[in-house]
Amino acid sequence: MLLDQDRIFTNLYGYQHWGLAAARKRGDWDGTKAIMDKGQDWIVEEVKKSGLRGRGGAGFPTGLKWSFMPKQSDGRPSYLVVNADEGEPGTCKDRDMLRHDPHKLVEGCLLAGYAMRAVAAYIYIRGEFHNEADILEAAIAEAYEAGLIGKNACGSGYDFDVFVHRGAGAYICGEEMALIESLEGKKGQPRLKPPFPANQGVWGCPTTVNNVESIAVAPTILRRGASWFAGFGRPNNTGTKVFCISGHVNKPCNVEEAMSIPMRELIDKHAGGVRGGWDNLLAVIPGGASVPVIPKSICDSVLMDFDALREVKSGLGTAAVMVMDKSTDIVKAIARLSKFYMHESCGQCTPCREGTGWMWRVMERLVKGRAEVSEIDMLLDVTYQVEGHTICALGDAAAWPIQGLIRHFRPELERRILDYRRAKAA
Repeated sequence: MLLDQDRIFTNLYGYQHWGLAAARKRGDWDGTKAIMDKGQDWIVEEVKKSGLRGRGGAGFPTGLKWSFMPKQSDGRPSYLVVNADEGEPGTCKDRDMLRHDPHKLVEGCLLAGYAMRAVAAYIYIRGEFHNEADILEAAIAEAYEAGLIGKNACGSGYDFDVFVHRGAGAYICGEEMALIESLEGKKGQPRLKPPFPANQGVWGCPTTVNNVESIAVAPTILRRGASWFAGFGRPNNTGTKVFCISGHVNKPCNVEEAMSIPMRELIDKHAGGVRGGWDNLLAVIPGGASVPVIPKSICDSVLMDFDALREVKSGLGTAAVMVMDKSTDIVKAIARLSKFYMHESCGQCTPCREGTGWMWRVMERLVKGRAEVSEIDMLLDVTYQVEGHTICALGDAAAWPIQGLIRHFRPELERRILDYRRAKAA
């Protein structure tokens, strides 16, 4: 269990003020110039050594991503873009960071931007996060006022600006290329890669897109050292992580814990356990709506990290743990997610545009059992035709929940079909 002195987000619940004075008492902006004095390459190497992997879902090594940015400018400026477009169902960690600990993000923007030789950071925030955006803008204004960002940031001789851009409610803009398109004032649609953002990102300039949590933890890692952060979790799955626990638990919450904590321990210790006891557990979606559901038998012993969840054919994703007890209509729950992905598809790729609607319509029939048993395999086959055949991962996100349902709850699907057939025959 993570000790309080090892928590990075010490104001996750907003018991203290979000402002600069309170943030400084919590250790933010402490010795920022001294960290910058160690050099840009040192910062990138330290983040690499820490083992930090992207906290937005994909889990790509953060330091490695930073190292892709050009060290010598060819005349184009470089940019850092922070993805605060938190639209994944079940995920609400970035929102609390923005609302209660915004200075961690602003300081992280400066250090990450400096390490990548960027001239500015653009924080793309979800349009619905109205209060969070107001607080973030106020925190940025405080940082400018104190000389922490802007001209000669922290007295380092480095000029760095931070801007907030409010989105307009499209889930697809959480995908880095669609986010870049939206930031440029265009329709939020993913672009083909390559070219990758580090080569040609926002306004055709070198760009790195990172999640809020990935950037917000960077200053603490650089202050306390890579080995401290790497001391939590298993190799290749290191550090602390903010988990969002929702659904059928006694105390839904956001909590920062060490990576690789057993799922059962996470739910029992921090969320008050499953409603009606652990034996009443039916299934868990462990990483936000886009990862496959896993049944209780796997939840009993699985660890909460990238590799352990991938081994059981699911994923850590954003670490949004959605708990479902035995009162859940599991087929209806997955059908509801299918509707979400159908609604949020940008329509650019045919497999996703046509496939998400087709999958949702079949799922709606399966909820009532109005289908043939053979259609289960047909549905599974279509998910594999969508998965991996689209520009971005939304097609995968629509396919995986259905694949998880069929993998673990096929008897329930078949039972409904037979029950419907019997009722009709009677």
